[in-house]
Amino acid sequence: MEAVISVIGGANVDLSATLTDAFIAADSNPGHIEIGYGGVARNIAHNLALLGARTQLMTVFGDDLFGGLLHDYCKQQGLDVHLSDKAPKARSGIYLCINNHGGEMIAAVADTDVIRHITPEWLAKRSGDINRSNYVVADANISEDSIRWLMENVTAPLFIDGVSSTKAHRVINALRKCKLPYLHSLKLNLKEALSVTQTSTYAEAAQTLLDMGVAHVYITLSGEGAYCRNAAQEWLFPALPGEIVNTTGAGDAFLAGVVYAYTKGIDFPQTAQYGLMVARATLMSTKAVNPDIANILL
Repeated sequence: MEAVISVIGGANVDLSATLTDAFIAADSNPGHIEIGYGGVARNIAHNLALLGARTQLMTVFGDDLFGGLLHDYCKQQGLDVHLSDKAPKARSGIYLCINNHGGEMIAAVADTDVIRHITPEWLAKRSGDINRSNYVVADANISEDSIRWLMENVTAPLFIDGVSSTKAHRVINALRKCKLPYLHSLKLNLKEALSVTQTSTYAEAAQTLLDMGVAHVYITLSGEGAYCRNAAQEWLFPALPGEIVNTTGAGDAFLAGVVYAYTKGIDFPQTAQYGLMVARATLMSTKAVNPDIANILL
């Protein structure tokens, strides 16, 4: 039977601005702006659906026009959203990013207040559905208490995306408060990993995370590839060649590829190789989720 993956976290409207020339601070910069649909959890779920996985997205939509559009779009992309909610009188999550003319992000603002409706109580009402999943993925947009609830109550392998340096601390704090700290996999970028561990290298950061109770650590290194470590082995996979058009969503695609590889019987650390393939396709697209990843074979 095909594996079922539950993905828990944020779904946003994405406003992405890319400059046509070098950035000039405190001035109006020429460029082009695209409107799309994002959110770390939604991106991961969308990528998984494109890869062919049975995916259910557990999120909270805003009670506004954007919320309705997000809900309908998720269904159109093959995501099961019957366990999601619409928060009364709440505005939808919005993510605004500005990329330089080379596609690298200069700055971003995330208005994700709607995600506060995902509480331990909200999750507990869905615990049966969550634990009937073969794999569970969450993003650190949800609260520290909710992350801790997942760590203590989810029986399936749990994967978490750190999202940002600030939000990744929620994962660390939750691990420290857990009765039996354990997390199957944690994906961070290098900045996040060094921030939450107060170390100076990715190898030191990974070892610190293992000592905290993370079983498998994935640290993405931007143009340098990805570093992976568990108690038995460590690997540094180089980045795959390709023209970078836009960095938004690449980390989400990486984790989706990792999880999907597990569903097909690929084990650590080779799961990261497939994650890098999916991330590369995303980097070469203007979209946060590249529909062409459906053609990437294991």
